[in-house]
Amino acid sequence: MPRPVSDTPEQVQAHTFQAIGEGDPPLTLREGGSLAAVQLSYQSWGELNAGKSNAILIFHALSGSQNVTGFNPAIPEAGDLWNEEVQEGWWSGLVGPGKAIDTDNYFVVCFNLLGGCYGSTGPASPDPQTGAPYGSSFPHLSISDQATVASLLLDHLGIDRLHAVAGPSVGGLAALTFATNFPARVHTILSVASGIRTTVLNRLILFEQILAIENDPHFHGGDYYDHGHPDLGLALARMISHKTFVHLDAIERRARRDVIQQGDSLSWFQVRDQFQSYMLYQGKKFVQRFDANTYLRIIDMWSRYDAAREGDAGNYRELLTRCKEAGHRFLVFSIDSDFCFYPEEQSELVLELEKAGLEPVHITVHSDRGHDSFLLEPALYAPHIHYALRD
Repeated sequence: MPRPVSDTPEQVQAHTFQAIGEGDPPLTLREGGSLAAVQLSYQSWGELNAGKSNAILIFHALSGSQNVTGFNPAIPEAGDLWNEEVQEGWWSGLVGPGKAIDTDNYFVVCFNLLGGCYGSTGPASPDPQTGAPYGSSFPHLSISDQATVASLLLDHLGIDRLHAVAGPSVGGLAALTFATNFPARVHTILSVASGIRTTVLNRLILFEQILAIENDPHFHGGDYYDHGHPDLGLALARMISHKTFVHLDAIERRARRDVIQQGDSLSWFQVRDQFQSYMLYQGKKFVQRFDANTYLRIIDMWSRYDAAREGDAGNYRELLTRCKEAGHRFLVFSIDSDFCFYPEEQSELVLELEKAGLEPVHITVHSDRGHDSFLLEPALYAPHIHYALRD
C-alpha cells in the first residue's frame, strides 16, 4: 500500500525545451507536414537518481496540461488561458510525495502536447517564417508525433529508459504508442480508460465537434487570432464531448438551478432547463482556458488513431510483440460507467496484449462518475498503480 501522504507541498519545476531549433532539420510529421521549430513546455517533480532509472513520463488527456500535480500560478506562453482551473494539478490525488506515483522516489515529467496551447508549439505560436501565428497553416498531427517529441525530451533529460509511462484517456493512446514505437525506452505501461484504436462511435462524436468549430463564423478557417475567436463553436464542441466524460446520473446531480445564468437564451429558444444551462455553463467555462485550433488538432489525431497504424505494423500481434520482446508490464484500467472509452475498448486492448504473449493486469473500477472517475476518485486507482510500479 502507498505510504502516508506527506504534508510537504509539492515543488513544481516548470521548463521549456527547444526540441527543434535553428540549424536543426525540421521535425517531419507522420501526416506529411513538418515544423521548423518545436518548443515543449514541461513540468517535473522529484529528482532523477544517479542511474536515471526512476523516471515516469505522463501524457495528459485531451484538454489537460503539463500541470499534473501541485500549484503552478503561471505559464507565460499560455497567457490568459492559464487560468485558475488549470493552475491546480489535475492528478494531485495520485502524484506527489507519498502518493501512488511517489515523487519522493520517482522523477515525474509531463509535457504539454505538441499542438497545445499551454506553452508547447501549437497553432497560436509564431511561425518562424512569418512571425504571425500559424493558425490554419499548422499541420495535422498524429499520436505517434507525440511519442516522437517525447523521445526528444527524454534525450534532452539524459533518460535512456523510463521506469514507466502513463496516460489517461487520449494520454493512454500516447503512452501505448510510445511503448510500441520506442519499446527499449520503457518498462511499465499504465493505460487508464483508454484503448488500442478509436471506435466508429467516437470518430462520429469527434466529427460533430470538428463541425461545431469549423462552422462558427468567427473561425475564419483557423486564422482568427486577429479577430473574434470561435467561442460558440468551441463551447458547443465541449458540450458534445462533456456528456461522454461525465456519467448522466452525475450530470443530473450536478445540474442545479443555481447554474442557470442570465443571458442563457438563443435567438429564439429560452433556456429554462437546468440540464441545458449546466451544459452551456461547461461550454462557456471551457473557452476561457482553451484554444479552438488546439482542440481541433488533438481531436483530429484522436479520431484517426489505430495503434498498429501509428506503429507501422501490419497487425496488433506484430505491434505488441515488440512489447513482449522488451519485457513490458501493463496495467490497464477500465471504468464500468465510462461513456467515452467504453470498457469493451480496454478489453480489446487486453485481448491483443494476451495474444502477443503478454500478461497485462486489467482492473475494472466500479464508479458512477463515468470517464472522469480517473480525475475524481484517486483512491480507486492508487493501490493498483503503487503495486504496478514496484521494481
